[in-house]
Parts: sequence; structure tokens; C-alpha cells
Amino acid sequence: MSVPVKICGLSEPESLRAALDGGARWIGLVFYPASPRYVAPSLAAELARMVPTAVRTVGLFVDADDAFLDHVVSQVPFDLLQLHGKETPERVAAIKAAFSIPVMKAIKVGGPEDLERANDYAAVCDRLLFDAKPPAKVSALPGGNGIAFDWTLLNGRTWSRPWMLSGGLNAGNVAEAVRTTGAPALDVSSGVEDRPGHKDPALIRAFLETAAAL
Repeated sequence: MSVPVKICGLSEPESLRAALDGGARWIGLVFYPASPRYVAPSLAAELARMVPTAVRTVGLFVDADDAFLDHVVSQVPFDLLQLHGKETPERVAAIKAAFSIPVMKAIKVGGPEDLERANDYAAVCDRLLFDAKPPAKVSALPGGNGIAFDWTLLNGRTWSRPWMLSGGLNAGNVAEAVRTTGAPALDVSSGVEDRPGHKDPALIRAFLETAAAL
């Protein structure tokens, strides 16, 4: 039984086609200017037109204000907004109400105490995403750092919303990650790159083939 996959941080037609041809269920576009995976809204709109209706287009934002959200949402059709910053449950609810688009909130996990916050977000969002807490250094990004958290923290846990696992995943460890966490869906970004921000079609295909065999 295959585990559905989101390929995040796509910015080129070639890698997008590899994701689509490989069976990715979600396509992620990053709108955080400090990220090497940032894509301008005009290019994102072109990429989104390549995505068939059976695949969901996700826009990733980090502590974005309404003006920036409106600037992007007015150009790019999204099925899901991924909030990957320090947004409070109240802010998550406000964004969902303002834009009438389903919302997924990223929970940054460093220890068991971080999971306790998930229920507050589950009350207002449509999906949860569990990612590794960024390392404590100035250059660290909110996500896409290629590091994993202790997957055993999720073992046996259940949530009232659908969820995805992210953080340090690649074709070599994804089977162990799913066995340990029971993740019903996966999100990968740096694990299918040959350098920061550049997706490798071969790595995308390898990840999707591995996930399809789980």
C-alpha cells in the first residue's frame, strides 16, 4: 500500500514533471523569500497550470501578512495553504476564514512538549504537518533543513486531523520513518535535491518509487 507524497519546494518545470509523472499527490510551492526554494508568484502561476486537477497545489508561507497572502493567492490557484512559521492558532483560523482555502499547519518538533501544541492547531486547521525544529543558528530556515526529529515521539499517537511527516526524509530512510511513526502521508524537500533549492528529477523518482512500495 503506497504512502501518498508531497514534493515541496518545486521551482522548475522539469522537476515538477518528474513529481507528477512519479505520482506525487501534492505539489508544494514556497513563498518565503529567504528560502533557496522561493518561487515568484508569476512563475508559480505557470507551474500551477501544469498541475492536473487530481493533484493538489500547496502554497507554503512563513508568518505572511494578509497583503502578501492576497498578492500570491490572487495569482496562483491553491488547494491548500501551508503555514510554516510561528502562526498562532488564532492566526491560522483568521487566514482560513479570510481566504476560504484549507490550511495545513506545520508543528516544529524537538521534543514531546512540542506535540502538545498540535491539538490547539488541530481545532482550527485542516491538516497537520510534523517537521523537525530548526537548529539554533541564525542561518537556519523554518523548514527544509534536511534534519529529522525523534520519530518515536509520534509512535502510537493519533490526531483529529489528517497529518504528514516531514524533516530529513529521503529514499534511504523513508521506509523506517513510516514504520516508526505510522505516517499516513509524507512531505519531502531537501531529500530530493542535489544542492539547496535544486530538485533532482532522479531523486524525486527514487523517493516516489520507494513510497509507492510501502
